[in-house]
Amino acid sequence: MTAPVTSPTTTVRTRSARAPRASIDPLAWGAAGILTLALLLQVLPASGLVNPTYFPPLSEMISALAAQVQSEAFWQALGATVLGWLIGLSLAVVGGVALGVVIASVPVIDRMLASTIEFLRPIPSVALVPVAALLFGTTMQATLLLVVFASLWPVLVQVIYGVRDVDRVALDTARSYRFGAARIVRTVVWPSMMPYLIVGIRLSASVALILEITGELVIGSPGIGKLIALAQSSAAVSTMYALVLVTAVLGVVVNVGTRLVERRVLFWHASVRSEGR
Repeated sequence: MTAPVTSPTTTVRTRSARAPRASIDPLAWGAAGILTLALLLQVLPASGLVNPTYFPPLSEMISALAAQVQSEAFWQALGATVLGWLIGLSLAVVGGVALGVVIASVPVIDRMLASTIEFLRPIPSVALVPVAALLFGTTMQATLLLVVFASLWPVLVQVIYGVRDVDRVALDTARSYRFGAARIVRTVVWPSMMPYLIVGIRLSASVALILEITGELVIGSPGIGKLIALAQSSAAVSTMYALVLVTAVLGVVVNVGTRLVERRVLFWHASVRSEGR
C-alpha cells in the first residue's frame, strides 16, 4: 500500500485552520472552570452536603454583594485596599530595585549582606503584626509595613540575580568607552535586569494584595479585610462570603494586569514572543 500524499499547501491550510481554535481553547477552559465552581457553590448548600447556615448558596452571596455595591462604605473600603496595595507595591519595587542594583554591583556589599538577606527573607510578615500595631495602631501605615516587608524580597532577589547575569563583555566594553555609572546602569544593566524585575513584580503584586487584605483583617485598618471581619463578627455570613469573592476578583485583576504589563514591556524578549505564537 502506498501512503497518501499530502501537498505542502494542504499542510499549511490544516495548521492555519487549527490555529484559531488553539487560541480560543484556554478561554473556553477558563470559562468552564468558573462555571463549574459557580455550580458547586450553588448546589452544595442546596443539597445539604454543607450547612447553608455557614456556607450559603452562591445566589445569596450575589444578593449580599449587590447590597454592598450600593453602599458608600464598600467603595471606600475597596479604594483603601487598592490604594494601600498600590503604595506598598510601589515602595517595594523602588526599594528592591535600588538596593538590588547596589548590592549586586558592589562585591563587598554583596558578600556582606548575602547571609543577612537569607536571614530576614523567611520571616513571616504576619509575625510583624504586633510590631505594626504597636507602631501605627489600626491605621493604613500598619498594614503598609507588612505589605512592603513581604513584597520587597521577590523584587530584591530577582534584581540581584538580574544584575549578576549582565554580560561581562558588554559591561567591560561600556567601561572602556568611559561610560559613567548611571549610563552603564541605564544602557547595559537595566535591559539585562528587566526580565528578572518583571518576574519579581509579578510575584510581589500577588504577595502585596494578600498582605494588604490580611493586615486589614487582623489589624483592623480600613479596607475590604476590615469589612470581612465586621461581617464575620456580626454573623452576616452571606456578606462575608460576598466580600471574599471580591478579594478573589481583585486577585484575578492583579494577575491579569501584571501579565499584560509583562507582555507590553518585554515584547522584545524571546519568552514573550513564544507565548504569542
